[in-house]
Amino acid sequence: MGVNRAIDRVGVVFALLFLLLGVRAVWVQVVAGPRIAADPHNPRRMLLGRYRGDILARDGTVLARATDRGRTYPFGAELAHAVGYASLRYGTSGIERAFDAVLSAPAPGLDPLSQIVTLFGVPRGVRPTRGGDVITTIDPATQAALFSALGAYRRAAGVVLDPRTGEVLALASVPAFDPAAIDGEFAALARDPASPLLDRATDGLYPPGSTFKIFTAAAALDSGTISPDDEFEDPGFFAVGSFVVHDNEGEATGRQNLAGAFALSSNVDFAQIALRLGNDRWFDYARRFALDAPAHFTLPVAPDHLPSPGSVTPSILAQLAFGQADLLVTPLRMALMGATVAHGGVEPRPTLVRGVRSASGIVTFEPHATLAAPIGVDTAAQVRDLMIAAVVRGTGTAAALPGVQVAGKTGTATNPAGSAHAWFVAFAPADAPRIALAVIVENGGYGGDVAAPIARRVLAVALHRTS
Repeated sequence: MGVNRAIDRVGVVFALLFLLLGVRAVWVQVVAGPRIAADPHNPRRMLLGRYRGDILARDGTVLARATDRGRTYPFGAELAHAVGYASLRYGTSGIERAFDAVLSAPAPGLDPLSQIVTLFGVPRGVRPTRGGDVITTIDPATQAALFSALGAYRRAAGVVLDPRTGEVLALASVPAFDPAAIDGEFAALARDPASPLLDRATDGLYPPGSTFKIFTAAAALDSGTISPDDEFEDPGFFAVGSFVVHDNEGEATGRQNLAGAFALSSNVDFAQIALRLGNDRWFDYARRFALDAPAHFTLPVAPDHLPSPGSVTPSILAQLAFGQADLLVTPLRMALMGATVAHGGVEPRPTLVRGVRSASGIVTFEPHATLAAPIGVDTAAQVRDLMIAAVVRGTGTAAALPGVQVAGKTGTATNPAGSAHAWFVAFAPADAPRIALAVIVENGGYGGDVAAPIARRVLAVALHRTS
């Protein structure tokens, strides 16, 4: 009897163990299964990588494709930050991450007893369904022009978009990396002091310098604080308490109306405009322009850094007028600011993806949307005229194109850690804008000398490619 009782106890233990194994199998397959399948580090999921969908340019050019040898990226470093990478070891980035659920080949839906995976990662006798394709807004020629122009510098970034729709035609950050070699190079890239993994176009935060005079002029005109006919006196300096505002290189623009103050980029004049505007209206228009608010972009975007309202003294407000003090923004944000003026005061929601195509061939297009409408159409037209004057007879003449009227604004942003950052924000044609852009060259110096020629080169290509 004692032996039989011992055998019974062992049988009960084994029965309980099998029950626990069954419960665990059901939990893994039913409850945790979807989360495990979606994990980009799931080895089985990556073994299905040969069935991953393509990433395409707006004209159908392949930007990323799966092969038996792994994921290939025909444009290499040129689109590394926008397209991203898909790695078994380091996961995903860029569009590869944002649309991972679309691109990934779905795991074959078999019952738990049939989930026996071969060395090739595929259940026996089953061919996985191919993942969907992602159709981006990227124009390859515009992208090539932007990346090539920025590539002449050690660290730079730029965004080109259609102000009518918010579609991003090009997005580049320098230095970059080869996404196909990420497994072997990631550790070195992560240690590189130049931060090649950083997408400076969406994640780089910089003082915008005088490009921010677009905002100051728009807010002051829209609120009725000033009019285009107002005149300002610039003797080369302006004292605000113990702080003294100076123009770039000790210039003095003398007596100018608003168009002259903007075209010649007078810090002295714009400091006076900001003081007339006041703290409350400045922050009101910052909210209207959705500064420091989510951009709702395809890729992660660093939030803008604005000072707290209670910390803004008159001297700080004077500096905010020309994009200095405690103000940091991304190139994407400044491209959107230019696009807002170009689009009649309506700020488009930026997007990097036009649509997705399922494995069955059905294309679903992403709808266009707006982020805000911070200024009226009349104000937008007035600021457009100011930006035209800056290119025709002001600091932005290096951005002028034959036969096309360009509206733009230079920026030379003081940088405590080194040489000034060179900025340019523009759109064209000024009377019916199809292209808006922002470019920055870190430590590049004077925006009119460095960033404006980049904008000119990119605008020429982008305008030829669009209609």
